Amino acid sequence: MLIVGELINASRKTIGEAIKAQDVEYIQKVAKDEFVAGANYIDVNAGIFVGKELECLQWLVKTVQDVVDAPCCIDSPDPKAIEAALSVHKGIAMINSISLEKVRYDALIPVVAGTDLKVVALCMSDEGMPETMDDRLRIADKLINGLVQNNVPLDHIYVDPLVQPISVNSTFAVEFINSVEAIMTRFKGVHTMCGLSNISYGLPERKFMNHAFAIMAIGKGLDGLIINPLDKMMMASLITAETLAGRDDYCAKYLKAYRNKQFEM
Repeated sequence: MLIVGELINASRKTIGEAIKAQDVEYIQKVAKDEFVAGANYIDVNAGIFVGKELECLQWLVKTVQDVVDAPCCIDSPDPKAIEAALSVHKGIAMINSISLEKVRYDALIPVVAGTDLKVVALCMSDEGMPETMDDRLRIADKLINGLVQNNVPLDHIYVDPLVQPISVNSTFAVEFINSVEAIMTRFKGVHTMCGLSNISYGLPERKFMNHAFAIMAIGKGLDGLIINPLDKMMMASLITAETLAGRDDYCAKYLKAYRNKQFEM
């Protein structure tokens, strides 16, 4: 399971204020906490800083990588901001995200083509957000084939089938997890990824919904998540779910987590 730590996002008030103040200590503490908790990538987002996103993303990447030995997930639709962030990035970054929306697709394909970048491929098109599994598969097919034709390796593609609130439509969770299974079956070698908290939007006690949804999706093959890795219950649930899904030979990861006291809440 690949974990992207979601906390360094300028839309969060404390992060936005820290970016504005160039508060290195605060940003580095969040990055270190995420890394120690198990994040493989540290997401960096400066989207609220219109006109200054380029400089802010560069600063975030340097600030984060000065303190943790982890790559960043560069969270922006702006190719110039992404390229600026990549110019100071160490290692292989992840780009979050390309979609089938024409303007976004045409802008980002030249950035990722022929590179070793990891790419989140979001199942959204100019027709809007998909509601059914079939809608998602049509978009995923075009995105995957377009990326492969532009020399992006299959195993560098992380398809995000797009989580939508179950409070809006009671079928959205089932449609999503069935999409994960279909994508992982049809496109051998690709990965699936999502930011799962949207499933519980508008509902009380969201953490219970989020944990259960993650476990269901892992059972269908999901192998990447954009989450808060400081949520100990979520991280423990993911370790357990992967073991139950047959992705943990001899329960080695589960037992290691136990020895490391990761099940202590």
